[in-house]
Amino acid sequence: MTHHYSTRRSGVLMVALLLALAACKGDDKAASPAPAQADANPWPQVTWPLAEDAAMERRITNLMATMTVEEKVGQLVQGDIASITPDDLRKYRLGSILAGGNSDPGGRYDASPAEWLALADAFYEASMDTSQGGKAIPVLFGIDAVHGQSNIVGATLFPHNIGLGAARNPDLLHRIGEITALETRATGMEWTFAPTVAVPQDDRWGRTYEGYSESPDVVASYSGRMVEGLQGKVGSPEFLDGRHVIASVKHFLGDGGTTDGKDQGDTKISEAELVRIHNAGYPPAIEAGAQTAMASFNSVNGEKMHGHKPYLTDALKGRMNFGGFVVGDWNGHGQVKGCTTTDCPATINAGLDMAMASDSWKGFYETTLAAVKDGAISQERLDEAVRRILRVKMRLGLFEAGKPSTRAVGGQFALIGAPEHREVARQAVRESLVLLKNQGAVLPLSPKQRILVAGDGANDVGKQAGGWTLNWQGTGTTRKDFPNANTIYEGIAKQVKAAGGEAVLAVDGKYTTKPDVAVVVFGENPYAEFQGDLPTLAYKPGDDADLELLKRLKADGIPVVAVFLSGRPLWVNREINASDAFIAAWLPGSEGAGIADVLLRKPDGSVQHDFKGKLSFSWPRTATQYANNVGQKDYNPQFAFGYGLTYADKGDLAALPEESGVTGNEGAVGVYFARGDAGSGIALRLENPTGQGVTVTKVPESLDGDLLKVTGVDHLAQEDGRRLAWSGKGEATVALQSHTPLDVQRESNGDLMLLTTLRVDAAPKGNAWLAVGCGTGCSARVDVGPTLAALPVGEWKQVGIPLKCLTTAGADVSKLDRPWSLGTAGAMTVSVSRVALGALNEAEVTVACPGK
Repeated sequence: MTHHYSTRRSGVLMVALLLALAACKGDDKAASPAPAQADANPWPQVTWPLAEDAAMERRITNLMATMTVEEKVGQLVQGDIASITPDDLRKYRLGSILAGGNSDPGGRYDASPAEWLALADAFYEASMDTSQGGKAIPVLFGIDAVHGQSNIVGATLFPHNIGLGAARNPDLLHRIGEITALETRATGMEWTFAPTVAVPQDDRWGRTYEGYSESPDVVASYSGRMVEGLQGKVGSPEFLDGRHVIASVKHFLGDGGTTDGKDQGDTKISEAELVRIHNAGYPPAIEAGAQTAMASFNSVNGEKMHGHKPYLTDALKGRMNFGGFVVGDWNGHGQVKGCTTTDCPATINAGLDMAMASDSWKGFYETTLAAVKDGAISQERLDEAVRRILRVKMRLGLFEAGKPSTRAVGGQFALIGAPEHREVARQAVRESLVLLKNQGAVLPLSPKQRILVAGDGANDVGKQAGGWTLNWQGTGTTRKDFPNANTIYEGIAKQVKAAGGEAVLAVDGKYTTKPDVAVVVFGENPYAEFQGDLPTLAYKPGDDADLELLKRLKADGIPVVAVFLSGRPLWVNREINASDAFIAAWLPGSEGAGIADVLLRKPDGSVQHDFKGKLSFSWPRTATQYANNVGQKDYNPQFAFGYGLTYADKGDLAALPEESGVTGNEGAVGVYFARGDAGSGIALRLENPTGQGVTVTKVPESLDGDLLKVTGVDHLAQEDGRRLAWSGKGEATVALQSHTPLDVQRESNGDLMLLTTLRVDAAPKGNAWLAVGCGTGCSARVDVGPTLAALPVGEWKQVGIPLKCLTTAGADVSKLDRPWSLGTAGAMTVSVSRVALGALNEAEVTVACPGK
């Protein structure tokens, strides 16, 4: 293809220039050694599978000849459905819309499939409406269908990628892609932001579960097959037909290698290693015809990928011959040096073809239009981006497709959670389970026994499905939100009842009749992206409730089978020691019965299904062994990559060491106050208006006599909260003071909130405020008096305020030294048990933003 040849040639010329410069520097005795990437070009030559379509190119050329510069710029912009309407689309003619993790029809996470389809129709019709002028160019509707069409009530939910990696079954991935495409098309969308082909190297990273494996080879074996499942096979009649969607291979590049495992952080690495490890999934995906690639939030050696021309243009589009278009991540362009979310010509010049300007689309459109008109973005670059986008739309047949409800499977809601789809998901669950321990061959279990099923994950679909389930963080859901799912308990109970046994659910593990065996299901609560970043791999530091449950049952002489739900390997040596059998179940999704299929024998005593899963991530020996990956020097995990017992193996395991390796107070990321204590590096202070006061190191404590008193109070445990009583004799504030400034700028780029779990014991008499601080002249104060006064007295509630409100009110959230304070001049009594960052849907009560 002509356009590919020219970009490929430019990439080769750039490499030649780098080599020449390196050679010249070699003559200078004082010069630093040339970087490794200047010595050789590590990027692979990749074959793009689609031949140039001359008729399509003529059609695009003719269309572009009639397009105004405004219409062309519109194609480069994607807005989120929470901030754009069909009427906006009629005016601005954007190229795409998306439904972000917390964006739904009517703002309800449990909107029906019919409501989703109606919304898709409305946006499509707006894009084709020429009554106000403009060209009829169909809009692309993208969504995070990342483990099935996981935004829709009733959809089939597959195990997250980490579990699929343990299955080592590329053909299964292909079938999962096909099913995801069908259920997505049924609800009106034609684009999924998947697959993720990250190669996570530090398991503290909050997106670890989005990666198939720490091994580039495993990721490479999956990426092309998943793309073909989603899109259909290039050259076949099914390719991009009405039963398939376009894929978005992501996140380019290096997202799994960030320093300290921080999401959106910096990947410091040689180019050779960057390509060897983190690029592994892209060549197979490109050769399968992936139509889009998503730029990553992270930097590589200090430069943000959304502004990285040598990688986005010269490497991806040039050397690797990628023939689709490059889309951004949620306002990721705003992190490029010199840019804001509403103004970033540099990202288009670097090679981004479509900006995911979710809630900033209007400002981004206006500044990009101005940049084209004043030459900051060349007409040639604009046309290249538009041509790439139009090619994808035409390959998809979008111009002829009609509105979503009239397409091949549009409105066929029987496909949502169809029994044959769920059976594939159940197979995926069975094949993803990894058996780490089977002491005395306690497994498989006879279904004719009395089986106690315990633990907070036993009967909770939301917990077993994890993040990116009905909403971004996967939190706040209930059993009724999953009408086509079964919990792990339900799966066990059905088989046990059929065999004549008895299964008893007791989340707390308490029983009246002693069971023959206990299955305890526990693990991580749902999270997504940076909300899941951890300081260490210690499982729930400071919270031993799950361990105590295992120990109590074991002490009662009951064999204990542990089913561990997690988005990554974690240090759980104590829990493994306290169990007779231990299964890494990852995040299995909607089909909890797949676990029963493997744990339980058939009624005749034979094995139903053996364990097949093998670790795709190394299991840590200590809580600080978070980046010990297969192939590295000094590789020494607790359970090696590829480990996984079967029923034929001797599963006995000697007691594991119970020293975590963690020193100091390592608190959870984004938690500022919990369990009666301020987070690491944070102090709880009581202050008067002059800033004078006392640091709370014990309770009870008081400020200036009885101006403000703090005592211990029980919420979920003994004295895990603080009761704060203002006398009304003068202004006083309780504050969390950080020893070093906290940067929550990335968290404000979305729908995260500052959440306070509190109980009003005596409503405020007068004004009350919640504030954050960032130094002299840099703070934000929000009136919370009416909110607190309206809360029921004596009831614990989770009250939230969007971080965006605090930035609008004047806070610089990149340097908060006071992440939270609460004050009043009147009388008020409030108990507080937790202050933390959290998702929008976690708030039971939301404080109105200033000015709204």
